[in-house]
Amino acid sequence: MLYERKRGNLTIKADTSGAELHSIQLNGLEYLWQCGDAWKRYAPILFPFICSPENNRYYADGKEYHMKANHGFARDLEFETLEITEDSISFVLQSNPETLAQYPYQFRLIVRYRILDNGVEVLHTIENSDNRPMYFYIGGHPSFNCPLEPEKGECFTDYYIEYNCEESAKNNNQEMVLDHEKILNLNRALFDYDSIVMPDPASDEITLKSRKSEHAVTVKFPESKCMTIWSPTGDDRAQFVCLEPWTSVPTYFDDATPDLEQKAHAIRLDPGCVYKYCYQIFVR
Repeated sequence: MLYERKRGNLTIKADTSGAELHSIQLNGLEYLWQCGDAWKRYAPILFPFICSPENNRYYADGKEYHMKANHGFARDLEFETLEITEDSISFVLQSNPETLAQYPYQFRLIVRYRILDNGVEVLHTIENSDNRPMYFYIGGHPSFNCPLEPEKGECFTDYYIEYNCEESAKNNNQEMVLDHEKILNLNRALFDYDSIVMPDPASDEITLKSRKSEHAVTVKFPESKCMTIWSPTGDDRAQFVCLEPWTSVPTYFDDATPDLEQKAHAIRLDPGCVYKYCYQIFVR
């Protein structure tokens, strides 16, 4: 079920399917990618993995498990509506036979979208309802229209990403794409080797900007230890770029061990405890 909430000139929509954010509009302008042929997602929730372990297989408590899809299962499952308020939408996913076949822990995952002034706060709450520690990764994958106003002659390469601190980063071919710089210019070739993964960024916010417009998107991620940028390479239909705040590097960075309990960047949550992860999106 799709829900809509408004405050002033800002409107958001979110769905029980995957607890996925579907729309962010300010003064009628849509900022979120609208699930086109180039990528049939909007802003999926990545849980309990970010990307995948090798061959989607891992061990927990000495038993082998197989995760059916990339980025875990949350994005493909139906959540329950938990609470609808004047300015927020909350969904919950509880462990069930389908999740337990892939991931052996009892949990509750709550996703809340709360309208801010010209923005939205995305809050993830994980509750360990098991009688043992659980281990997981979690992250966001919001995709933003790029260009925002193609009808005015804007194109993908008119855009750039500005970090609020100087950064250095390489692509997956170990080519330098940022060298103590704040500006990452967008073009299709930038993603020839998939996403740009930046562990432990100095920045805690990035902004998608255009050289031809005052409109922009800022993602603030003070709790994140990895920021990833992605857009499909070689596909001009992909008029979007993803700004992805993650709790850590992808799961496959930890493939030195197949044991989930031993993976360096997996979050450990003790029985009865709660973990919260939040980021914010602002538009103008």
